[in-house]
Amino acid sequence: MARLAPLGLLSRFAFLSAIAAGCSAGSSTGAGGATGAGGVSQTGGVPGTGGVPGTGGVPGTGGVPGTGGVSGTGGAGGAKATGGAGGAKATGGAGAGGAKATGGSGGQPGTGGGASAGAAGASAMAGPYRFPASSTIYQDISGATVDGESTAIMNALDGSGWGSGLGIDVSFTILTADTSVARRAFTSSGDEPDCDTAPIPLPSGGNIEGNPDYHCADGGDCHLLVYQGTRLYELYQADVSNGSATGGTFNGSCEVVWDLTHDYWQPMAPPTFGRGDHCNGADAADLPMAALILTSSDVTSGQITHALRFTMPNGLIQQSVYVHPATHIGGPSGVGPTFLPYGARLRLRGDYDLSTLPSDQARTVARALQKYGMFLADGGSLYVSATVDVENVIATSSLRSLKATDFEMVDGGSRYTWSDYKCQRTPVTN
Repeated sequence: MARLAPLGLLSRFAFLSAIAAGCSAGSSTGAGGATGAGGVSQTGGVPGTGGVPGTGGVPGTGGVPGTGGVSGTGGAGGAKATGGAGGAKATGGAGAGGAKATGGSGGQPGTGGGASAGAAGASAMAGPYRFPASSTIYQDISGATVDGESTAIMNALDGSGWGSGLGIDVSFTILTADTSVARRAFTSSGDEPDCDTAPIPLPSGGNIEGNPDYHCADGGDCHLLVYQGTRLYELYQADVSNGSATGGTFNGSCEVVWDLTHDYWQPMAPPTFGRGDHCNGADAADLPMAALILTSSDVTSGQITHALRFTMPNGLIQQSVYVHPATHIGGPSGVGPTFLPYGARLRLRGDYDLSTLPSDQARTVARALQKYGMFLADGGSLYVSATVDVENVIATSSLRSLKATDFEMVDGGSRYTWSDYKCQRTPVTN
């Protein structure tokens, strides 16, 4: 599909100009990854025996010592594995292998996956490629209080902003890099202290959003998303001139290095909240992308265990305002309380009749929207963000029948007025 104008995640001065111009940020479907190379952790992902080197993921019988959690007694199999025992599902459960694995079930992006409720000791710890279980993105909000502005906002969106309905954007690739993959320095055009500048691992054969390799040929958002060990690297407008993991010149805009052992969203967590109020990131809201993106293994597992990420046109997003867990905005232009603020968490109504949806896969996504919801993370077309291989397991039009009034906004708490130059944090440089 045709892409929108590039995302409004810009350097400080360019960003302000973008707001004045009312520009639209784009996270619409692009060219996707190369066939068979995209999706969750592809060629050059986790080679060899899988996970962190050893017999499986993090050595031991479970995440933190115990009987379950992070990679059990098995754990063999990288991104292209044919099976792979172990992973996050307990001491011997299936799980290794990313979305392209022909065996092994469940799991989050890459090897292993998220902690499973059935794994002893897993409920309190992060599994491979998961933030701690206390993180807001894993919380059941099916009974949470509805925001006081929800009815007015959703009615307004139903009348003017939902268009042809909610689509699924299959343009993202989530990579995993074994610890043997060297990190590569890049030239950053992002602002400090908002953005990190640490070197990033580039797995061989990988690609960025909307492109078949590491070259940002389409001029779009070109997000680079890479898990390695206990870190998640996310870079906006990544570009390697020759498209390869080695050689060429490596440039990018704003980088975020997420520490997967840290819950950024607890009240009063330093450096204020998240990575810092008013701080920019790899997407406009400064939320982690890979942790919220829908994957094919999410869909085929039949039980999604995290909130999702969605985008919508800047004209339908409230100007200059965000709610936690967002800490930043893009280029919104909607004036008044009948527009969604950045960071808004929408929940599919509990009384929505799931039987009206066209497939079991659509119902799986809908149940996640009822239990965990979806965060407004960026400007673009009205889409749930997904990996390129999701279209192999669910029709991208499966959620089109959902109307704005089928959703409600969970209580967002205080509204924050974004202000440039108020970000206070120490950038990650290594």
